[in-house]
Parts: sequence; C-alpha cells; structure tokens
Amino acid sequence: MIKRISLVAFLSLGAMYYAQDASVIKNTAEVYSGSNFGGTAKFNSMAGSMGALGGDLSAITVNPAGTGVFITGDVSATLAVQGNKNNSNLFGKSFESSYNNTNLGQVGGVVSFETNSNSPWQFVNLAFNYSTKNLEDYVQTPGNSSIKEAVQYESGGTTVNDFLVYNGHAYDRTGTASNLNVSLGGNYENKIYVGAGLNFKTAELEQSDFFQYQLQNLGEYANYHKQYTPYRESSNGFSASVGIIGKINNNIRLGVAVESPTFWNLTRTYTEYGFNSSDNVVYGIYDETRKLTTPMKLTLSGAVVASKNFAVNVDYTLGVTKPKYKVEGSPEKQLNDYFSSDYKNTSDLRIGAEYRVAGFRLRGGYGLEASPFKNSSILAYNSTGVSGSYGLNSPYVGKRQTLAGGLGYDFKSFYVDAGVQNITATYDNPFFGGEYAVTANNGFSVINGDIIKGEDNPTSIVSEVKNTKTNFFVTVGWKF
Repeated sequence: MIKRISLVAFLSLGAMYYAQDASVIKNTAEVYSGSNFGGTAKFNSMAGSMGALGGDLSAITVNPAGTGVFITGDVSATLAVQGNKNNSNLFGKSFESSYNNTNLGQVGGVVSFETNSNSPWQFVNLAFNYSTKNLEDYVQTPGNSSIKEAVQYESGGTTVNDFLVYNGHAYDRTGTASNLNVSLGGNYENKIYVGAGLNFKTAELEQSDFFQYQLQNLGEYANYHKQYTPYRESSNGFSASVGIIGKINNNIRLGVAVESPTFWNLTRTYTEYGFNSSDNVVYGIYDETRKLTTPMKLTLSGAVVASKNFAVNVDYTLGVTKPKYKVEGSPEKQLNDYFSSDYKNTSDLRIGAEYRVAGFRLRGGYGLEASPFKNSSILAYNSTGVSGSYGLNSPYVGKRQTLAGGLGYDFKSFYVDAGVQNITATYDNPFFGGEYAVTANNGFSVINGDIIKGEDNPTSIVSEVKNTKTNFFVTVGWKF
C-alpha cells in the first residue's frame, strides 16, 4: 500500500458535509424540490407562466384553479426533445459534453361538465396531466498537474519517491422524474375559478462520481470512486394543492395557489467501500430507505387580458419551507443542519405572453429562478496546487434563466403547438474532497487497495460549470 504524506486536517463549513456525497445536496434541490416537470408546448413557450390564465393542461400544475377555466373537454400529448450541454472549466481548461433525449413529455385530458343554467356554478371540470423530465447530467472536468501529492512505494526492493497527479473527474447522472396531477375545478359565475389537485411524483436515477490519479514517473493510473457511489435511487412523492383565480374586471385576473410540502420515500442501492483484514479495499452493495420532505410553495399570479388577441401573465413562486430529512442517524442530521443554515427560500419569477392572429398563436416567455443555496466557503486547491479558502458563489445549483418562444395554430376542434426553451445556469462544482476508494488496479498495482479517507482529505477541487438546456416541444390536441 502507498504510504501517504499526511494532510492538514482542516474542516470548513462545506467540507464537514462530505460524509455525505455532495450530490445528495444537489439532488435534494434539483430533482426533489424542483417544480419544472415539463409540459405542453404552449406552457413551455410561455416559460411556464400561466397561473392566472389557466385553460391549459400543464397550467393546472401551477394553479389547480386553472382547471375551472376550461369550457370544453380537451386532450393533448406532447413530444419533448431535450438537449443538455455542460462545459466544466478548471483553471482555464475545459471539457464540454452534450446529449439529447426524446420522450413523451406530457399527456393529459380534461372533462368539462356544464351545470344547470340556474346555478351560479357554470362548469365543474375534472382533469389529469402527466409530465416527465429527463435527469441526465454528465460533467467531465480536466486534470491539472499542479494538484499532486508526494508518495512512496516499493519497486524491486527499492523505495521510490513519486507523485500522484490529479488527472480528471467525471460525474454522471441518468434517469427521469414524473408528475401525475389530478385536479377538480369549478367556474363560479365566470368570475371566480377554484380548484384543488393531488400530485403523485416519481424519480428514478443512477449516479456515479470518480476522479483519476496518475503516477507521475510511471504514467500508470487508477480511478477513485466516491464513497457510496455508484448508486441507484427509486423514489415516490405526494403533495396536494389548492388555488383560486379571480376576474377583477374583463382585463385583469389575479390568482394564488399553495402546494403542500412533498412527502418523499426514497429507496437507494449504494456501494460502500472499506478495508478487510489484509488491509485491502473491499466493497459491498447495500440498500437503505429515507424519508424527505421538500418545500411548501406559494404562487402569486397576475394577468392582463388586453383583448381577445393579447394576454400577458406573471407568476412568482416562493418556497416557504426548507428540505428536511427524517433523522435516522448522523447523515440525516448533517443534511438537515446544512439545509437549515445554507438553503435559502427558493424564488422563481416567470413572465409569459400570447398574441393571436386568426387561428395563429404567437408566444414568448422569460423565467428567472434564484440559486437555492447561500454563498459559502470551503478548502480548495488553486491553479498552482496550493490549498486555501475558496468562496462558492453559486454552489451545486446556480441561478437559472429561461428564454422561451413558440407558435401554434387552432383548427377549431384540433390544435397544434410548437415551443422552444433555452435554459442556462452557471454554478460552482466542488469535488475530490472526502472519501474516495479504488477497487481495481488498472495497471497500477501499487495503488490497489488504497483509500483516501474523508477526515484526511478535506481539500476540494472546484470547477465552474455552465449548463445549457435547449428543449423543443410539439403538442397535438383535440377539443370536444
């Protein structure tokens, strides 16, 4: 086994959470707390801003009162082509990776019941909407020869002095998430619309995380896997929502909706590394379950319907609670402490507009979602391989901006819509700190059995990642 030169044991605010895979923090915010599950082309081309307008099958996920706006039955299905590109930059060098995925992004329907003409309730409607999003995220970061560690090993009976050189890192997540919304809505005198909905959510993902070390003199290498990776996670969640939309007059509508916390049950199959009696690394595959509650959300909406041809909608969604794991031991307590101190109440502003010319529909939208994490600092290497305090400005998940547009045509009973979204975010991507282990020599037998322990390896490497998502949607619908 290689004898390591000891490292200074310095634990910063961020590094103390490396007992947990940092991606758990990222996934909690991005996969389980996020609200963007895709949807119809109309909804996406208006950046998801339809909370006070309603009348769209995906809009009911923002405010279930939108169910009451329908005056006919409606069914639709959406084909989604999702593109994802990551550029990870470390000290002036970068890797870019891109991939595309095509799936059924949305399918749904609403049944509209017109009531007795003497009742103030004009319509009572029942709707469902199923939508999905792709979770694929691959980030590859280049190596840096300045980040290295002096080592000694035996070769032919001789003690050799050499260096382990950091040679690159890769993070890979695949999977999908879905949301099935079932809602009931009503129309009161064509002035007030109310609704309530149930959300049944799922997430299936697989994830790996490893970096590569190379012996400077021999040129041989080995891949070090993050403790508890690779792993698979299968989860289901439930939330309820209520909402109301009111017509102030013929031109102005206001809406408000509340979605309860989402109660998640997570089942994970993970890899754990350790030592056997011969001081070699061994690993086992284990299962665990967790319970997670993600934030309650409040959405305020306003719309101006200038005429039958033009409307503008603004939505503002605020997370009013924070993620919280049910404490089963130290890992969940650490996570809760982190979210309590470093997680901000999320905020999401969306603006969408639609202009109609005869049967044509022209749409556009803009969205701005703030980073859910506060700025913090960790111990990290600089470009010369020296460790020191590093400020994280947008850790794990950055501020996201959405530009959207689209068009459609209404054939009376049938309609076809197309939409495009461009979503960009830049965030700080810490890795390398914490426990990593190697289980195969890869021609590098002197490292076989070696492990880096978290308490001895608090120093991270931080790259800057720019993520760009380009999504296309085509919806075909029928009104009856």
